Amino acid sequence: MSQKWFPSSSYMEVVPEVYGNRDKQILKKMSGTLTRNQTMIRQQGVIESLHRDLMVGFGNWEFDPMEPSNPFPHNESFVHIWQGFEDPLAPVKLQQYVCRKQQWIRYHEVADGGHLIVYDTNLFGAILRELLLPSSV
Repeated sequence: MSQKWFPSSSYMEVVPEVYGNRDKQILKKMSGTLTRNQTMIRQQGVIESLHRDLMVGFGNWEFDPMEPSNPFPHNESFVHIWQGFEDPLAPVKLQQYVCRKQQWIRYHEVADGGHLIVYDTNLFGAILRELLLPSSV
């Protein structure tokens, strides 16, 4: 990650060209404001933090993410996944595939959303309502 011969990951460098329009608007709103969590994320240094992210993302997970077991064997609840269709980090096709295989996952796709949809205040409110208001199971 510190070498200079090859380009670094554009996602980690927050290169705007890889993000969709909605993510760009969110990035613009977020620029210049660091939350407590954002400052803590890299408290061990940028290089160490990015290396740990890469190790988790590309390392051995000790389970097969394509074969998750149902945490709700009596159908008492669901796992919800919100996916931005324009997400450059989490492939839409992969999420769709996993959600089709697992009936206990409720898939919510945001047509013009990207990786930063959780920071969209309107969508965040909709997510909270979906999770907190009683629904039929």
